[in-house]
Amino acid sequence: MNTRKLLFYMLAALLGGCVPVISLHPLYTKEDVVFDKKLLGTWVDDPNEPETTWQFKSIDKPENAYKLIFTDEDGLKGSFVAHLVKLQDKLFLDVYPSDLPWEPQDPNEVEWPHNIYFLIPAHAFMRIDSAGPRLKMRLMLESQLKELLEEDPDAIERVVIEDRLILTASTKKLQAFVLKYADSDKVFTGEIVLERKD
Repeated sequence: MNTRKLLFYMLAALLGGCVPVISLHPLYTKEDVVFDKKLLGTWVDDPNEPETTWQFKSIDKPENAYKLIFTDEDGLKGSFVAHLVKLQDKLFLDVYPSDLPWEPQDPNEVEWPHNIYFLIPAHAFMRIDSAGPRLKMRLMLESQLKELLEEDPDAIERVVIEDRLILTASTKKLQAFVLKYADSDKVFTGEIVLERKD
C-alpha cells in the first residue's frame, strides 16, 4: 500500500470510520484563527460508555492552536494539530497530523529511510455547529463531496489519485467554498455529537 493511500485510511479510521476529504492547503490564515478555552478538555461520544475520546490541549506552537489526541474504541490513538477557524459568523476546525506514524525516531532502523521525505501532513476540515455543553461537528466527507462535484465540476480545484479526492485549491478559494456550502448537506455531512468528560 502506498503512503498516500495509507494516510487516507489512517484519517478515515481516526475520524470515525468515514473517509474525510483532505486538502493540501489549510483553511486558515493567521488572521482567521481563534482560540476558545471552551474547547479544551476531553469530549466523549457517550459519557456512560465512552467509546471514543477527543482530547483538546493548548500548545505553545503553533500559536493559538490545539493538540488533539483522538482515541478510538480499540484504544488506538492519533495526534493532530487543530486550529479553530472563524470565517464570517461560522466556525470550522482544521486538523492535520502532528506526527506521521511512519516517521522513525532513528532513520537507521527503517529499510527505506529516504521515503519519509515524500509524505505530507494534509488538512481535514470540520464545521463546528456548537461548542457549548455539547460539541457538535460535521465532517467534510469524500463520498458526499464527489456527488456535489458531479453536479458542479468547477466547484473547487482538486485532483483524484487512486480514487481518492485531494483538494488543491488555495486557502482563499477553500474559504470561499466552505462558506458557500457551510449549510449544505452535500459538503458537511458526517455529524459527530460529543459531551464533555472533564
